[in-house]
Order: sequence, then C-alpha cells, then structure tokens
Amino acid sequence: MLFNFPKLVKQLLSNYPDYDYSVLNTRLFMSCWLTFSLDSSVTSMRGLFRKLNLGGTSVDQSTFSKANQHRSSQPFETLYQSLNRLVKKKNKPSKDWDICPIDSTTITLTSKVFWALGYHQVKLFNAVSQSQGSCESCVINFGSAHDYKFATAVTDPLSEKQVAVMDRGFAALPYFAALKEANKPFVIRLNLNYKKEALESGEWHVGTGKHAGDYRLVWFSDLEIKVTYCLMTNLPITVSNEEVSDIYRLRWQIELFWKFLKMHLKLDQLISKSINGVQLQLYACLCAYLIVHLLEIPEIWGSTLLDKLRYFQSRMTQEYSLVHWIDRILSDRPIRLYMESSELVM
Repeated sequence: MLFNFPKLVKQLLSNYPDYDYSVLNTRLFMSCWLTFSLDSSVTSMRGLFRKLNLGGTSVDQSTFSKANQHRSSQPFETLYQSLNRLVKKKNKPSKDWDICPIDSTTITLTSKVFWALGYHQVKLFNAVSQSQGSCESCVINFGSAHDYKFATAVTDPLSEKQVAVMDRGFAALPYFAALKEANKPFVIRLNLNYKKEALESGEWHVGTGKHAGDYRLVWFSDLEIKVTYCLMTNLPITVSNEEVSDIYRLRWQIELFWKFLKMHLKLDQLISKSINGVQLQLYACLCAYLIVHLLEIPEIWGSTLLDKLRYFQSRMTQEYSLVHWIDRILSDRPIRLYMESSELVM
C-alpha cells in the first residue's frame, strides 16, 4: 500500500490561494496550523516559527497572531467538510444502524485575556460515526453552559439511520420531545431521579409538565461497580434490550476520540489568545484527525490511527517541516512569501 499523503495535499490544499496576502497567505496560514497539530516536535507558537524561520520561511509570530484575530474560519470549515466527505466515501455506511456517540470536551482557558472577557473554558461538541469514522458535527462554545442547550445543534446533521448515543449531560425533557418529534433515533442515559410511571403499552411516562412524554426505557446493572443504568430510547422493539445496552457501551468511543486529540494532536494546548484563534486551532485539530484517518501506510506499520500518525511523523522527519513538505508537494504552484506588486496587507 502506498503512502497517499501527497495525493491528499494536492486534492485538498491546491485550491486554497497562495496570493491573497503578501506575507501569510491562506495556504501557508493553514499549513502552519496543521504543522502545529501534527508535528510532535512543535509545542509552542514560538517553537513553530523558529523552526519555519530556520528553514527559510520568512513569516513571524506577530503576523500569525494578528491573522488569528481577524482571519475567517471559513477555509478551515471548508477543509473540515471536504475531509469528512472523503472519509465517508472511503468507508461505506453500515447497512443497519450507524452508532454515533455524542459528547463534549472541556478545554481550560489559562490566559487572563479570556478571563477579562468572562471566559474560563471552551467546550467542543462532536458526534463520531462508528461505521465510517467521520465527524458528523462540530459545535464550539465559550463558557460553561449546560450540554443539553447545544444538543439539538449536534444531532441535527444526523440522518434517520444514525443513532445518537449520549450520557446524562444531555438529558432534558424539552430535548427528548424535540428528538421524538424529529424522529431522530437515540439512546440516552437517564437520571434516576426523573419521575417515571409504567404504562400498559410497556412504555414509561417520563417527567411532569408540558414536556413529559412516553418513552421506552431499558434498565441494566453493572454488578462489579454496583451501578444501575436507565436508558431511554426510541429504537424499535426489534432492537432488543441487550442490543440497546450494547449500543450505549459504544458511547465510550468518543471518550477515546477526545483522548487521541488531546494526547497526540494538541487539542488542549491552546497557543492563541483570541477567541477566533482558538476556533481556528480547534478546526485545525479536527482536520488533522481526519487527515490521519485518511492516510494509507505500508501494512507492516499497522492500521490503527496511532500507527498511521507514527508513520506520518517518521516521514515528516525527512522534511524540514510540514510547511516545507506541503510546499514541495505543490511545487507546481509554489507558496509566494513575498509579493512586491501586491497591495494586499494583513
């Protein structure tokens, strides 16, 4: 199997302009962010630009910082969507239910610049398809609002064959009613303190007030840790209780997703001190994850995401940096670091 990263670069990055800004054009800007996420030897903004400058790329840290404050996130969002389409094209969807665990991860904001604005953390929400490996949604929120307030935005992109699997943080009666009305399949862990009343139909009347409703409940216990789980679902009765509990267990996969992003792609190592810059970094991290997912490497190296990332990083050591590697791949349209005739400025 051949290493396909050069093909991915030509397919995804060649259409981004290398002439729209005189010093830090869009392609170079995106390459810098991907370098930070994918290069394990770079741990800070200063380290990133020291490496680039020593390699002959004449762009400085202050220019990059200013760009983070003002540049639109649209190129990163477009790249994120393009990568998701390629992942879906590569992996065929499941013929049955496609399980999509949903959760948020919290990243602490340590800069006093954010504290002055009243923000101490940022939350990233996502849903990950287990059959295709794609990231089905992306919601970013600065602050500490409850997860269920963003649940609808996360589940809206899911299809009728994708089962949203969520923990108690998303449990809220209005959200249950919205899922039921939209006919979105779901499995969610319910708090035990909800008022529940058994019905003759086999369903349970859950909650009180105008948002109360009738739902199917599944109970199971973990005898080892002595915990009882109550799961709410609208899956048909043809999906057995045991299968519902197995579906809920797959929710743990999104915890492994967050772990991979934080341990290997620097999700929680925020280097920008602007809200816009943090959003760009989060999108760059997700794009890096999808690039790793799409990589094809020699079989002897393995097939897991970590195997792919390790092989990619070993190949990266043969280049001065990822920015230089991308530039060499796109040598037919080289990155223009200087444009004397251009009137475009940062």
